[in-house]
Parts: sequence; C-alpha cells; structure tokens
Amino acid sequence: MNLEYGPRYEALRAELREFLAGWPLQGEAAALPRAEQEALFRQRGIERGFVYRDVPRRYGGSEQPPDAIAEAVIREEYWRAGAPGDLLLQGPSLLVPTLLACGSEAQRQEIVPPTLRGERVWCQGYSEPGAGSDLASLASRAVLEGDEWVIHGHKIWTSNARHADWMFGLFRTEPDAPRHAGISYLLIPMRQPGVEVRPLKQLTGSLEFNEVFLDGARTAAANVVGRRGEGWQISRVTLLHERKLMGNPHLLREQWRDLLALAKRSSLRGRPALEDPALRQRLAAIEGRLRCAETSTQRQLTASARGAEHEVLLSLLVTKLYSTDLVQEIARCAYDLLGPEGLLAPSAEDVADYGNLGTATAFVEHYLFSLGPAIAGGASNIQRNIIGERGLGLPRDLRRER
Repeated sequence: MNLEYGPRYEALRAELREFLAGWPLQGEAAALPRAEQEALFRQRGIERGFVYRDVPRRYGGSEQPPDAIAEAVIREEYWRAGAPGDLLLQGPSLLVPTLLACGSEAQRQEIVPPTLRGERVWCQGYSEPGAGSDLASLASRAVLEGDEWVIHGHKIWTSNARHADWMFGLFRTEPDAPRHAGISYLLIPMRQPGVEVRPLKQLTGSLEFNEVFLDGARTAAANVVGRRGEGWQISRVTLLHERKLMGNPHLLREQWRDLLALAKRSSLRGRPALEDPALRQRLAAIEGRLRCAETSTQRQLTASARGAEHEVLLSLLVTKLYSTDLVQEIARCAYDLLGPEGLLAPSAEDVADYGNLGTATAFVEHYLFSLGPAIAGGASNIQRNIIGERGLGLPRDLRRER
C-alpha cells in the first residue's frame, strides 16, 4: 500500500508549511485582538487558495478546483500548525454549503460573505422536545402573513443559540401535508421580540445547548431556502455536511496520544499502569480500532481522488458511527485511569478550553462530553438503520404509519 501523496502534493505541503510559519502573527499585527489576528490570517489563506476552497470568489471564498488530496494535505498542515483556517461553525460549515446548493442568488450574495468572516453567527433549529431522531414529526410552525413569516414553536438542544444572530431551521408551513412534506427551511433573525433563549446546563457544567421559544417571531417571506414545503429535502444537504464534521482522524489520533501519555504517568495498584496486562490489551485494542479508522479514511481519500466515491459508500456511512464510538472508548479508558480523581467535577477552565487535557478534571470533562456526539448529526441507532438499509440492503425497519 503506497500512502505517499507524490511530488506534486509534497510540494504543496512544503508551500503550506512556509506559509503557516507566519502563525502566530508577528510584529504590529501581534498586538491586535485575537479575533482580528485570526481573521487577518484567514484572509491571507483565502488569497493563497488554502481556505474556503469550495466557495466561489464572488462570495468570499478562494474558488479552487476540486482536489481531494490537496484538501487533505491542507487539513493536515493547518491542524499541525493550529492555525485559523475554515471556520468550523454552523454557519460556514453547514449553512453556506446548503445555500450554495439550494439557495437563491440573493441569499448567497447577502449571507455567505459575512458568515464566512464570522460576522454573522448562526444556530441550527432542528430538534424539538417531541422531534429528535424522528425529526419529521416537528410541530413548530410558520404562517405567511403578507410579506412575512410568523413563527411559533419550541426548539431544543440548539447549540450556541445565546450567541447567534440568526437561526436556520425547519418549520411546518403546510399543516395538512404528509409528514415529510409541508416543511420549509427558514432563516430567522434571533435578536427580535418573540424569540426567547434559555440555556441548558450540561453534565460538564457548560451552557452550550439552549431551548429556543418562538412566539410570534417574524422573518421576511424571502427568507425561505429553496421552495416552500421542500425543506425536508434541503435539510438532508445540511445534515450531510454535519456528519462530515465528525470523525476527524487528526483529532482521534491526538486524543489517543493524550490517553497514552496519561497511561504512562498513571499507577494501578501501586505499580506503573502500563505494566498491567489488562490495560495493555485494552490500549492495543483501541489503537487497532484507531488504525482501522485511519485506513478507512485513506481508502475514502483515494476513492475521492479517482472520482470513485461510489466504491466506498458503505465506508462513508460507517465513519460517523465508528468515530463517535471510538471517541467514547478512548475517553472512557482515560476516565478509568483517573481512579478517585474521576469524582472531581470539571472546572470552568476545563469547560472553556475543551481539548486541553492537562489535568484530571479536564479528562473528566472530556469523558462527559464524549457521550454527546453519538446523538449529534443523527443518533447512533438511526445511523445503524441507515447503514443496514442503504448500505447493506437489509429490509426497512418497522415504522408506525401516520
């Protein structure tokens, strides 16, 4: 198996490393606020063709031709350098590709540029108290009155709603239509009368998720993406990109290294933890699963580079489920090594700096947080149905007719 990218892409890697050596910024620019430094360096990346490659220049991207291997090299080097590249937020990562595929030209021109710059912050209004995995049963509704939609409903598990300027979400606009029809994909300003956000405190102590109550909130009639009543199909585009955000092989490898470092400095029953045969077997099994994930990623990359994604469709379907399970397995093993320190609650610093596993309580926070991704982007049980039905051709799961 040849895992080398070849001279052309290694030249790109060298170019990237030279460019990324400019982060962190030096000189007068280093005195700017952190957010301004990141924005400045991100813009330089756009100008060099490294950032927002799949977004046309007229909307603020770098408009590069599709190249799966080049994109993989860029991700690897930006991750290695810890430099600001594509913003991994709901707006740039989920809404922008949805608008590029399904939005109007006016929506693209107005919304995409400030969203890519982080000037317009978005939250995703999908889940409801009675509509999580069964999202098609959503009850939040919108009625067109003149040139505005009037919205009533209740969304839940809405990430970062407290900080969002706008919401993109699903609302029932044709109540008499079948379940998967009559749903529209709307864009709603958050800072207006009729929108109330209530934070939800998580196990970790953080307030990332929120409830959003909509009671007579309004948005312009033009703020529907695609055709009225066809929001369900459009939401599939968004969900596809949400699943792509999960299963980052670089993050999995980094979490494995953190686990191994913890094991090397830990003790079990008065002896170095790594001398324990059961732990050694457990670590070996985890690394084996990690290498399987990395090999699968390489297969998918090779297929994409050859334009043969159809050859790895099953692998693509499995990626999200496999990676979220593996994240939990790594985090649980680390948690078990903590012993009595696992009873300590995460600190505010742990919550604010997720991923910095320098303390026992940071590992506690990491373990608690690891339980969530198995629900986000489609719950694991739903994903298993998709793999079975679409990937393996098994009979459809029993569904209650409505």
